[in-house]
Amino acid sequence: MIYRAANRIARLLGKWNAIRPDRNGRAEGWRDNLSTMNPTPQQPQINVTQSPEFRESYANSVQVRVSVWDFQLVFGLASSESPEQVTIKNHDAVYLSPQQAKALWNVLGQNLAQYEQAFGPLVLEPQTHGFPQGPVH
Repeated sequence: MIYRAANRIARLLGKWNAIRPDRNGRAEGWRDNLSTMNPTPQQPQINVTQSPEFRESYANSVQVRVSVWDFQLVFGLASSESPEQVTIKNHDAVYLSPQQAKALWNVLGQNLAQYEQAFGPLVLEPQTHGFPQGPVH
């Protein structure tokens, strides 16, 4: 009975007589045909190029701003003339969808774990005399 229903489905999908009963009346080849009926899509080839506007920059300050629609990463340079004052000059902002922000979070987490495994744990508190002690924002 199961093989009749499976054959009907197979015929509808263009797999004529793809499924037949075995000696016990069970559908033979059903699992094999599932993979041919629903093949795994092939991953596209990804080509990465840099636009003429591409530039690299250094940031030692990142601010995160969040809205309902997106995440904004604001990159800047922090400098200190004295222990009492830090100046941050923002130079770039990048907007990410929440999905891309989560993907970035995953990739950064994996890479930071590998980095710390190779080089030891990272300490977030600055240890230089030019920056005041306290939480990193």
